[in-house]
Amino acid sequence: MEEGFFNGGFFSAGIMNVTPHKAFSLCKKGAVIVDVREEALSRFKMFDVPEVIYCPFSMLEENYAYLPMDKPMIFADAAGLHSKEAVKLLMLNGLAGRIANLAGGLVEWERDEMPLVIDKSEKLSGSCMCQLKPRNKKA
Repeated sequence: MEEGFFNGGFFSAGIMNVTPHKAFSLCKKGAVIVDVREEALSRFKMFDVPEVIYCPFSMLEENYAYLPMDKPMIFADAAGLHSKEAVKLLMLNGLAGRIANLAGGLVEWERDEMPLVIDKSEKLSGSCMCQLKPRNKKA
């Protein structure tokens, strides 16, 4: 990876973070978004960039070796919490300098009007995260 690929990002608690605008620009230059949301939470709204890898946080530790180590990776989730933990985990495994966290996750991505793919048939319903479930599909 070229030195300074994440130039323009910002460090917080020792972790490189990039804004949605910066992440989108980096993806057009070859960076990959690694979406660490669990499968049921990643099907409704998806990042619309050239390359996205889905690797749920719950499976990251056993599968990170399969990630494309030759490309810069931006870890993302719904709000930037699990993705931050993912970056910490990978930094402990020697990947510092090749990875960044998407600040604010999909929430900020959507707020900043970055491109999304939306599958309305996968929309979840429920009054809190603990009650989310697929909506009943009408015939």
